[in-house]
Amino acid sequence: MKVAVFGAGAVGGWIGGAWASAAIDVVLIGRKAAADEITAHGLTISDGSGDGPSRSIHLPAGTITCTTDAAAMADADVILVTVKSIHTDTAAATIARHARKDAVLISFQNGVSNAERLSAAMPGRTVLPGMVPFNVVRLGNGRWHKATAGDLMAEDHEVTRALADKLGTRPGRLKLAADMVPVLWSKLLLNLNNAVNALSGKTLIEELMDRDYRQVVAATQDEALAAMKLAGIEPAKMGAVPPGRLPDVLRLPNALFKPFLKLQGIDPEARSSMADDFAAGRRTEIDFLNGEVVALARKHGRNPRANAAIVQLVKEAEAGVERRWSGADLRARVLEK
Repeated sequence: MKVAVFGAGAVGGWIGGAWASAAIDVVLIGRKAAADEITAHGLTISDGSGDGPSRSIHLPAGTITCTTDAAAMADADVILVTVKSIHTDTAAATIARHARKDAVLISFQNGVSNAERLSAAMPGRTVLPGMVPFNVVRLGNGRWHKATAGDLMAEDHEVTRALADKLGTRPGRLKLAADMVPVLWSKLLLNLNNAVNALSGKTLIEELMDRDYRQVVAATQDEALAAMKLAGIEPAKMGAVPPGRLPDVLRLPNALFKPFLKLQGIDPEARSSMADDFAAGRRTEIDFLNGEVVALARKHGRNPRANAAIVQLVKEAEAGVERRWSGADLRARVLEK
């Protein structure tokens, strides 16, 4: 089958390269900068996450196509949607215009509602939710580096089963779930760190080794777990720690937390995708991360103070208020206001 990756930025570029290295027919559709890089240098993907031996795979220039032309998806059997959540509606309109109606869409996007939004915008099409648990760092010259651990997940379907079989245990391997809703909400719990990392201005490891930052993330997770319980949502267990215990782990003293952090396989240079958005002056996905918690909590009569404060601070940063928060200052702003 032919796979089109629509939104070949960091995550989309890495997945596309990994799947192409497994002899899947892949075309990447992205911004001009990405297309120019891959046309000139080819595509190199690397993995420093600890998911098996460190490796680098190079696809020479001319062996994989990256284009800005959305018409390249016209003959695709599968379309991976990897655009930012803020661009989902625009992506749906573009896909409806160019893609075959029987093409299967997989939403590999942050947040919990993108597959539903794509389905609502394109009635009658098959849209499957997917989940990306890892960060990807774009290094330039056609190089994309997987910087944290984890495997792709998607809803169980005949197409995703075929892809999973084709990929096997190779990079970009695919795990399947009959019900992705608990998986997406569990991932959202982890993604609540994205904004804190961006506001810190630090690498993920530097930020997570500061207990003050972790206490802020733990408070946002507490609010999310309480809202999920009221909504009847049971987040899936995706790692060694059950979702309900994540805030407790984050509140551990540094000496006890450090061994847990080492297990996560985080590259020393890794930052959250929202930190990349800050650096590039782009709008962020905050409304689809902490904003989802705020909406769910208020729907059930709760006051999500910590998440609402984080949303406000990110909006201020988007508006040009430049400030990097220390852990102590952010904790005081969010938890002691």
